[in-house]
This record gives sequence, C-alpha cells and structure tokens, in this order.
Amino acid sequence: MAPQRRGALRAPEGSGASERRRPCSTKNVRAPWEVQRKWLRTTVLGACAVLTGLLLWSSLGGDDGVTEVLAHRGEILPGRFIEVPCSEDYDSHRRFEGCSPRKCGRGITDTVITRDEAQRIRSIAEKGLSLGGSDGGASILDLHSGALSVGKHFVNLYRYFGDKIQTVFSEEDFQLYRDVRQKVQLTIAQAFGISASSLHLTKPTFFSRINSTQARTAHDEYWHVHVDKVTYGSFDYTSLLYLSDYLDDFGGGRFVFVEEGANKTVEPRAGRVSFFTSGSENLHRVEKVHWGTRYAVTIAFTCNPDHGIADPEFT
Repeated sequence: MAPQRRGALRAPEGSGASERRRPCSTKNVRAPWEVQRKWLRTTVLGACAVLTGLLLWSSLGGDDGVTEVLAHRGEILPGRFIEVPCSEDYDSHRRFEGCSPRKCGRGITDTVITRDEAQRIRSIAEKGLSLGGSDGGASILDLHSGALSVGKHFVNLYRYFGDKIQTVFSEEDFQLYRDVRQKVQLTIAQAFGISASSLHLTKPTFFSRINSTQARTAHDEYWHVHVDKVTYGSFDYTSLLYLSDYLDDFGGGRFVFVEEGANKTVEPRAGRVSFFTSGSENLHRVEKVHWGTRYAVTIAFTCNPDHGIADPEFT
C-alpha cells in the first residue's frame, strides 16, 4: 500500500509559531507610513512657525544688517552722543573755521522738542500735504521753496494754490516752525561745540510723509543708502525731527547708520531729534515702511552763508 502523505503539522491556535508564519499584518505595513506622516506634519508645522516669525519680524520693521539700536522707541533720552572720525568729504568744500566739522558724530535727544510741539508741527505737515501727495509712498512738503508732491510731480504750492494758502496755514503755524528750527539749531551747536550763529539753514529742509504704497518714481525711493554731503553739497549738519511713533503709527521706517558689520538704528518717536554731521562718516538709509504712515521733518544746516535760506514767512 502506498504510504499516505501527511499534511503539514499545524501549530496550536495562538502559538508564536503561527504568528511568525503569517504575512506581516496591516498594522505593521502602515507603521513606516505613520512615522513618515508624523515627520512631514512636524516639518510643515515647523516651517509655518518660521514663516510666521519672519512675517511678524518684517511687520515690526525688521531689516537685514541692523545689529544695534542707538535709541529705542520706549526710551526718553536727555541726550546721547557718539563721536566718530570725520571723513574727507569736507576737504573738497570751502571750510569755515569754527563751524565746518572738525568733530564728527551723531546724537539723539528727546527733551528738546515736546510731544505736544511735535503733534502741532505734524498738523502743519498734514494740512499742507492734504493739498496734494505723491502717487508713490513718499510725499514732500517744503515750506521754504513751496515744493509739494502732487501725483508724480511737484508744484509750488504758493503759486499753485495762491490765496487759498491763507486758509490752510496760520501765522502761529509758521512761528512754531521757526521756534522748533531754532531749538534744533542750538542743540546741534552745543553738541559739536560751535556757535549757533555760524549755522545757516539750508535747502532742502522739508516735511516727509512715508507709507507702504509702491514707488511710482525715483523720488519715492527713499530707502537707498546715501551720504547727505554728496547728495546735497551744502549740507554740513543734518537733523531729523520725528513726528510719529515707530510701531504705534507705522512699521519699518527706522533710520539706519550703515557701518560694516555693525549697523546702528534709531527708532522714531514723536518729538525725538536725531542729528549728525553730513559726511560719509554717517552713511545712512531709511528702512522701507511696511504699514502705517511715518511723518518727519528734515532740517539741514550749512556753514556757508552763501547757501543759507530764510525761514518761511506767512504772507
């Protein structure tokens, strides 16, 4: 009789041998995918967190290369002065002893102009700029020359609007403007050890209003690095009076002194005066404004009386 073939031995139910012989379970097949999904989720969430941080940093006015804040918006500085070596820019211009920079540097003060004065000065800018305004992000109002941004061009507001100016501004506005200019002039003279009478107001001295609107002309591109003495040969001392508050009224728009590896920035606050010698020892730029509106007035001084301009008169 032919021998009978026995079937393969079956392991008892639930034995380990049975489990080992079974194909991998569905759970085990899914395991690598579950791990991969968790890894992808973690990566995506991490990337989102980084992007959110960058967007927040940008909205608060962050900018590459700024490594030190000379004046925080929350500080009230009676006076801070940093002396820096003078550049050779002044050597190619006529020198006026007792005035032309021999001592160079930059200073910030919050106690020369009050916040109330800054608000009243800002109202002058707002009234004047309400007559026009640039199509781009930067608008200019110059009470001395009458220059006013309108669309992509400039007009002379005294000629363009004529007698209407009498209903826009007042004599009190112009007197306040002159008083503030004199206070700033005295501050610069004291900081650099020169006579205030040797300083002469020079052009351009103007109000600026900057927002995040895209630039339409080169005049709107305020953010480029520059040297005032090179751009405006008459400048010897530059000052800015800020009329709005960083992070309250606008984001971005900080003033940056450009230095290799160690840029310095000033955070604007209403009433803060920032001043400096105008040569390339104070190479600088303004960050782009990301949101809101930034108001300031640039007040420039020369040592050359031939380049001086008079205070504006209300007539």
